[in-house]
Amino acid sequence: MIMREILILLGKELRLEWRRKYAFNGILLYIVATVFVAYLSFNLKKSQLSPLTWNALFWIILLFTAISAIAKSFVQEPESRHYYYYQLVRPESVIISKILYNSLLMVVMSVIGLLIYVILLGNPVQDMSFFLLDVALGSMGFAAALTLVSAIAAKAQSSGTLMAVLGFPVVLPMIMLLIKVSKNAIDGLARSQSHDELLMLGGINLIVLAVSFLLFPFLWKA
Repeated sequence: MIMREILILLGKELRLEWRRKYAFNGILLYIVATVFVAYLSFNLKKSQLSPLTWNALFWIILLFTAISAIAKSFVQEPESRHYYYYQLVRPESVIISKILYNSLLMVVMSVIGLLIYVILLGNPVQDMSFFLLDVALGSMGFAAALTLVSAIAAKAQSSGTLMAVLGFPVVLPMIMLLIKVSKNAIDGLARSQSHDELLMLGGINLIVLAVSFLLFPFLWKA
């Protein structure tokens, strides 16, 4: 029953996005503009941008893209719609469907952003498939963590400020692991050297999902 509710809510999110395209077009414009500004700011040949700088800049762009994309997950919906959902579906279905939708959106936008980033700033990555795995895990991790933070911030008056305050300590350990794994992929190191970090990333994602599943019902009723 809960799976059916999740699929229905996920389908609703996808249909709304397909009709309005606000989030997709806005995030795409943000990524293109940010990468192009970075390209103009460095004003260097692709080969002159060091791998460390390339890696750090990419994750900075991806992090702020995730914050921009997910910040309005709950804020943009009217309170009346929340009451309507409250009568029809379980709160667990609402939060899981939001996380799945934001994860799908972030994975798609991350791949598009990486493609644009590589075209403009070059590609120092030696193990691209492993780098893409790291990007996918990071995108889903950002989506899961920031979706819950967005739900908490939606209950406050200053939701934007609260989103930034709560989101930073949640994603900080995640971003440190992601940068380390992506650096190993750029250097072409053996994948076994990143197994511990990947397991920790997977564990963090599972913990965030479990916390969202357990705590969101109390937040939903507040």
